[in-house]
Amino acid sequence: MAGVIKRLDEVVVNRIAAGEVVQRPANALKEMIENSLDANSTTIQVTVKQGGLKLLQIQDNGAGIRKDDFGIVCERFTTSKLTKFEDLNEIATYGFRGEALASISHVAHVTITSRTANSKCAYRANYSDGKPTEPVRPCAGNQGTQITVEDLYYNMDIRRKAFKSHSDEYAKIADVVQKYAIHNAKVGFTLKKFGETNTDVRTPIDSTPSDNIRLCYGSAIARELLDIVHKDETLHFKLSGTVSTASYSMKKGVFFFFINHRLVDCSSLKKALEAVYVSYLPKNMHPFVYLSLEIAAQNVDVNVHPTKHEVHFLHEDSIIESIQRTVEAKLLTNSSSRAFYAQVSA
Repeated sequence: MAGVIKRLDEVVVNRIAAGEVVQRPANALKEMIENSLDANSTTIQVTVKQGGLKLLQIQDNGAGIRKDDFGIVCERFTTSKLTKFEDLNEIATYGFRGEALASISHVAHVTITSRTANSKCAYRANYSDGKPTEPVRPCAGNQGTQITVEDLYYNMDIRRKAFKSHSDEYAKIADVVQKYAIHNAKVGFTLKKFGETNTDVRTPIDSTPSDNIRLCYGSAIARELLDIVHKDETLHFKLSGTVSTASYSMKKGVFFFFINHRLVDCSSLKKALEAVYVSYLPKNMHPFVYLSLEIAAQNVDVNVHPTKHEVHFLHEDSIIESIQRTVEAKLLTNSSSRAFYAQVSA
């Protein structure tokens, strides 16, 4: 006998969607960091308890949220970045679907405190399942927004139990903060555990990517970096970043890529660059690679994955090949100059 097709309850639908968008605490934090950056923040402070499952808090000094917007800020598909589908072709912000805060509010208890520049006070509201649980109330607060996420996955028992180690989740959170701190070096980032005075990540305002790499990954890597700058007029893209020299290697490589300032996974680019370094590094050793790729917005599809960690772009194979040649040329030039210097010194 055929089963009866029924329309799912809206709460069930939203929790399923939330499980896709907010796969772990680090995903939730990534979304919140991107909101802070979209708000033109110059400082972003992150506080974490129990790997982000008990508490995940972000404080910024950005534009803030208007009091009138508090009522819908955690509803799905409410956004200030997009009005029609065609706007996706020119999207230049991190967020655009209006799903991040909504998704988080369906799997956690969320409190938002925010103040805009022209407001006499801050406002605060608690949220559950996308809606305020009580009227918005005035409170003291500096300009910017503080989002407090508590008891993540409190209503998804299996998902919550799947996270075996708080320290592993905290390490993933730290990884996200470090990568955004390096790419957004003008913004000051801090990360600490709740109740502790010492920070695990601290980068100053108006820093540089190289200085933040040193702060986050150590001076050993910082001494062995090559700056990459390339512009391809034919394929219409710009490339910048930093890669390690042929003299430096590590057992577990560090690869991170930003495409139009969005942190993404790009396995084909990683594979192409690994192939370049194979000729230089000892067997089973890997490089440090941070690259930022800027492509015309209309040539990038950012809407192919719920977490936006994966994107597709036009002429992908050709662009990756061009990047591969650029990095290889830089390594060759550096290796040749070192060999010449060694001969002269001898």
